[in-house]
Amino acid sequence: MRLDHVRRLSGPNVYLSRPVAIAHLDLQGLTGHETTDHPGFAERLVAALPGLASHHCAAGRPGGLLDAMARGTYFGHVTEHVTLELSGLIGRDAFFGRTVLAGPPGRYDVVLECPRDEPAGSTVVERLVGVALRVVQGALAGRVPDTADELAEIAAEHEAERLGVSTAALAAAARRRGVPVRRVGGLNLLRLGYGRHRRTVWAAMTDATSAIGMEVAGDKRLAHRLLADAGLPVPAGRVASSPAEALEALREIGGPVVVKPVAGHQGEGVHIELTEPQEVVAAFTAAAGGAATAAGAGTGPAAGGDGAAVIVESYVPGRDYRVLVVGGRVSAAAELTAARVVGDGAATVAELVERVNADPARGEGHDRPLTRLVLGPAELGLLARQGHGPAAIPAAGETVWLRRNANLSTGGTSRDVTGDVHPEVAALCVRAAATVGMDVCGIDLRLPDIAAPPPPEPGAAGILEVNAAPGLRMHLAPSEGEGRDVAGDIIGLLYPDGAPSRVPIVSVTGTNGKTTTVRMIAHMLELDGRRTGMTSTEGVYVGRRLVHMSDASGPRSAEMVLGDRTVEAAVLETARGGIVRRGLGYERADVAVVTNVTRDHLGVDDTESLDDLVEIKALVAEEVRRGGRLVLNAEDPASAGLAERPAVRDRDPSVRFFAQAPDAPVLAAHLRDGGVGYCVEHGWVTEATGDRRTRVLPVEEIAGAFGGRAAHVVANALAAVAAARGLGVPLDVVARALRTFEPHTRNPGRGCVYRVGENPVLVDYAHNPAAVAAMGALTAARWGGPDRGDPGGPGGAAAAGPGVAAVTLPGDRCDDLVVETARILGRAFGRVVVYEDEDLRGRRSGEMTRLIVRGLREARPDVRHHPAGDLKGALTSALDMAEPGEPVLLLYEKLQPVLELLETLGAEPEET
Repeated sequence: MRLDHVRRLSGPNVYLSRPVAIAHLDLQGLTGHETTDHPGFAERLVAALPGLASHHCAAGRPGGLLDAMARGTYFGHVTEHVTLELSGLIGRDAFFGRTVLAGPPGRYDVVLECPRDEPAGSTVVERLVGVALRVVQGALAGRVPDTADELAEIAAEHEAERLGVSTAALAAAARRRGVPVRRVGGLNLLRLGYGRHRRTVWAAMTDATSAIGMEVAGDKRLAHRLLADAGLPVPAGRVASSPAEALEALREIGGPVVVKPVAGHQGEGVHIELTEPQEVVAAFTAAAGGAATAAGAGTGPAAGGDGAAVIVESYVPGRDYRVLVVGGRVSAAAELTAARVVGDGAATVAELVERVNADPARGEGHDRPLTRLVLGPAELGLLARQGHGPAAIPAAGETVWLRRNANLSTGGTSRDVTGDVHPEVAALCVRAAATVGMDVCGIDLRLPDIAAPPPPEPGAAGILEVNAAPGLRMHLAPSEGEGRDVAGDIIGLLYPDGAPSRVPIVSVTGTNGKTTTVRMIAHMLELDGRRTGMTSTEGVYVGRRLVHMSDASGPRSAEMVLGDRTVEAAVLETARGGIVRRGLGYERADVAVVTNVTRDHLGVDDTESLDDLVEIKALVAEEVRRGGRLVLNAEDPASAGLAERPAVRDRDPSVRFFAQAPDAPVLAAHLRDGGVGYCVEHGWVTEATGDRRTRVLPVEEIAGAFGGRAAHVVANALAAVAAARGLGVPLDVVARALRTFEPHTRNPGRGCVYRVGENPVLVDYAHNPAAVAAMGALTAARWGGPDRGDPGGPGGAAAAGPGVAAVTLPGDRCDDLVVETARILGRAFGRVVVYEDEDLRGRRSGEMTRLIVRGLREARPDVRHHPAGDLKGALTSALDMAEPGEPVLLLYEKLQPVLELLETLGAEPEET
């Protein structure tokens, strides 16, 4: 077996509402083989990975996989389960898997759930699949390889790239409140919410955290000065820049003292309860090295000019406490105890440390609720002062201290004391946070007892530090006592009860009309006074301004709009390619629109049939918010049928059908049941609710609809009206938007007419059978006489419509679809100029021309067709072939070259 590639779908996708990775496997020599063809395989595999015995598989109960292997199953399916088991062994939560045939026999896509915030660039899942393949192949060969070392490496990579404890808690708290969450790269940086309600957190820092407050908190002497000026208790102390100054401070303050860096963090370089001069000198040397490093890394006032400066301050007796202040109130409090081990009379200090570190709650750095104990220089020095070394055996019950400073980062533990905090202590901490200017901060203080008022005697209590970006571990999962939802408090500070975190989202998908419909909806919302972000195949727009030019109909462009803090509403074109390759770029649209689902993109991304397309585009309908609006085409069976899908019904949306004919069966039934729909009745765009009818505007007044002759534009307008009304846009605004939706400025490249000499040139992006049929029908309706046949109908012998077509079609469709589209062209036009895209999309030069000509001839043996080398040659030839006044239909690959060519030809826009 071979792993060809892995791709990730980071947003909601056709498999799962959470991220997945898709591993494309080639079974090679195992194609067609089942587990029952290899006696002993299943037994060897389960012996190597006993956890497989509990896998449910399709049976929905433990042992389901064993039953499947006993009956016979393919090896892609087995690889899926082995990968999930390995994922669990390294502590990576992933439970969903599915294996689907992908192309010819032996090719499978193994779909694997990924942790929600795993970085998109992570190689963990790819490495796990690689190990799984070796395990499966080893079991087939008779011996499963030892993969322990490789799994340990993968586990280390997973630990290194996962969110820290504090950030993970914030992400979970946000999601519980329904706030959208996106991790930025591999950082502990989260983007919360959408549009104008977007906020950012980095660990426990928020985008409202004061930069000045951060600098003050990072400079301990400045923080002490401000706190003392506010009348808050702080230890007496001074800054020392040399050992001599440190000794002078010892004499001045009197022992015991604490020596620590000016800008240290996480308890590094802190030396406590020193009384002897030699201890102070040694502590100065150690702390000065850390101070110099911290100062060199800074950028603000706290980083400037102190070099090796350290703080020497009086030691405050009592217990160590951390109080978390969030938004001007105490969120949690914990009593901290320094790193230690307790003897049992038999184990050495080193063995006791190993025993403590076996606790799965302990990890490296901040990736677990507790930090592993170490026996470094600081710990060994303290052991020696207690008369111990790593090989010493402490007496039973003897406490051996490894650190004096009570920081979780150096192996300490915490006990929740939130319920014990005396009101005066709480007020003191709140004042301290306000004095420094922090919205979220941790107050380190020493007191005899946090449950009593701070003693008034100088030196009997003190605020030791004010911590910016405080760790939340000690409060979320204390070693003793109740965990506190401090992450929820921080999210509540950003999004108070009742505050929105989202902007209205309209997601539009379908085969035809997506871009026009999106542009119409965005125009309506803008006229309604909402600054709108819009994505489409022509780019990303914010407030009617193009901010990013590209084919922007996928998840990256959706994220771009939803990340813009000026956006008040979002209208997203959601194309098949983006769904298949990366999933959706949003969660839960307020309105989902499916214009239609017809044959297109067949042969691309393993999409082989109309049913495949329906499965893909159905995701947009399924990802509407509960009780949201779902706009469906009553005259298109595939679109209308989405209303009955279980996953759609589960969202309980308000379905809004649209149809040009008021008596369309699906629409009529929906209205009889009291539903809301949109149609054309007596020449008017009409909103219908049960038996009530409300006129919006005459069809002939829709800009770009050629007086109502462009039936496809009318259909798009109905869909847009339904969507806009679903967001509460008033009817008069909707009508005004449709009247002012001038194609050349609002909808370039879609049904736009230019006058070149005596000939109108109709420019459109049509590239599939339904779209080409619509263009043929429009050409006949607008420029044909009453004796013209129906060019888009099934009768290939009908008279050709007026005009000449200059066409290209995309090369990444299957041959049958290209030929079918060309047949529609042949029915509509008796004269066709064929040119090929600059991007052949995997085709050989001339191949697409031959397929198009084949379809033209099948539809109309007497068709006049001419090849052209490029866009310019095609349009020039078509204009030469056309009689004066005859229309020319120009189908294009990219719009900008078309506009540039028309300008060189002196083309003038025409009203439609």
